[in-house]
Order: sequence, then C-alpha cells, then structure tokens
Amino acid sequence: MIYLTGASGFVGKSVLNYFLGNCVNVSNRGDECKIDSSSVVIHLAGKAHDLKNTTKSQEYYEVNTELTKKVYDSFLASNARVFITLSSVKAVADQVEGELIEQHQPNPVTHYGKSKLLAEQYIFSKEIPEGKRVYVLRPCMIHGPGNKGNLNLLFKIVSKNIPWPLGAFENKRSFCSIDNLMFIFKELIEREDIPSGIYNVADDESLSTNELIQLISQSQNRKAKLWNISKKFIEGVASIGDKLHLPLNTERLQKLTDSYIVSNQKIKLAIGKPLPVSSREGLLKTFKSFNN
Repeated sequence: MIYLTGASGFVGKSVLNYFLGNCVNVSNRGDECKIDSSSVVIHLAGKAHDLKNTTKSQEYYEVNTELTKKVYDSFLASNARVFITLSSVKAVADQVEGELIEQHQPNPVTHYGKSKLLAEQYIFSKEIPEGKRVYVLRPCMIHGPGNKGNLNLLFKIVSKNIPWPLGAFENKRSFCSIDNLMFIFKELIEREDIPSGIYNVADDESLSTNELIQLISQSQNRKAKLWNISKKFIEGVASIGDKLHLPLNTERLQKLTDSYIVSNQKIKLAIGKPLPVSSREGLLKTFKSFNN
C-alpha cells in the first residue's frame, strides 16, 4: 500500500500510472495523515515555484514546510517503512558554478527554495527509527509527456519556425525525465540496501539550449534555425531592454543562457544500475508529446 499526497500534479499522476498494480491511498494535500495501513509514503504535495511572482511568500512555508512536517511526523508514528519526498535543487542554489553535488552548502535565494530547505532540515533533525528508510530527492527540471512547464514554452517558440537568436551562447543544463524518476522511486521502495539521505535526481547528460532547440526541431521533422549573433550585440540589446522594459532584458538573457549542471552520481552509485532513459531520448519523447 502506497500513501500518496499530491496525486493531482504531474509527478503524482505519473506515480498513479507507474504503480498501477499497487493499492494507492490518495491524499492530495496530506490533510488526513492516517497512514498506518500503508507501507510506503510518497509525499509530493507542494507549492511549485511561481515564476510570475504572484504567490504570497507565506504560502510556500505553509505547504512546502509545514505540510511536510505534518506528513513526516505521521510517518514516524506509523508502521510505514519508507518515506519519499521531493525537495528541489533550488533548496541549495539558484545559480551554480561547476556541478551541483549533495555536499554543496545550501544558500537558497527564493522563498520556494528556502521553504524546501526548511522541510529537509526538519526531516533530518529527527532520528530515523530502526526499520524505516527516508529519502529526500532533489530533482532538477522534471519533464515528460503531458508536462506543461518551461520546456513547453520553449517548444511553442520554436514551433513558430522563428530562428533562435542566441545560438552564440553555449550553456549546459540538467533535466530529469519522469521515466528515470519513477525508476528511482521503484528502486527506493523495493530495496532495503539504499541508505536514507538526500539525493540529487537528474538525467545523465546535461544539454545546451541550442541542443534542446535541435531536439524540438527533430521532433517536428524540421531543421533547427539557430542564429549565431554576436554575444556583445545581444548583451547590448538586453541592456537597452532594461531601460525600455523590452521582452529581452539582462535578467531574462541570463536565465536563457545560464548553466545549471546537477550531479546524479550519488543516487546512481546507491542504486548500482544505469538509468533507463537517456537525456536525449527522454526529452525527444517529451517534445513529441507536445505535437499531439
């Protein structure tokens, strides 16, 4: 029996589909934490990062921190043996130099990241009882068929056959296929040899925005249109955008061209098996789903 919160979200729906043969007790917001009849708790309910900045800061702490505390305390008091919850790489850093590893000193900037970090700290402030296993997963951008996140916005731009003007910028970003995440869930649930702890979750290979655009074009059987306009010229346009409030400004340019590489070595070593889906294979599957 799996006790699941957040079943209405993208990851929650994927859990329901992936573990279809298992009995799943659903509690969308964890309001009833009666989990004694379950052997596994998968806590996914949370307040997602609001890129439009319309969410009140307190909402992040009410859901991401306090609700997690409530569900975790109920797990500790129950007969359930496995607790899995999703944190985020943003609980550690919004920008990364080099490669993000689990030992990186957390310094979140946003209320979203801070609320996730507080939940992590609460979980590991308590001694884990013998016979129980606790896993906090820090995924980077999760993607898969049906997900309507930032990748879908990039897909819509490329689908209009508009040339990508930032081809001269080379960056690398990590992504997390929903198929790989479900595989990791299954391994954590079924095996008793994987130690409790915090684990980054990402696909094996990080890709550049240019490579993403090429994959989007491939999913539509088209050739990618990349313009290698001078970086200095683009940066100059962005600085003008700061003053004139244009769509392209310095902050947006940084977000489009920054690198964010996440190491998945700790979880891979713990599992001792390769992830089932490659970065390109997973992203291509995601992009093809957007065509439908």
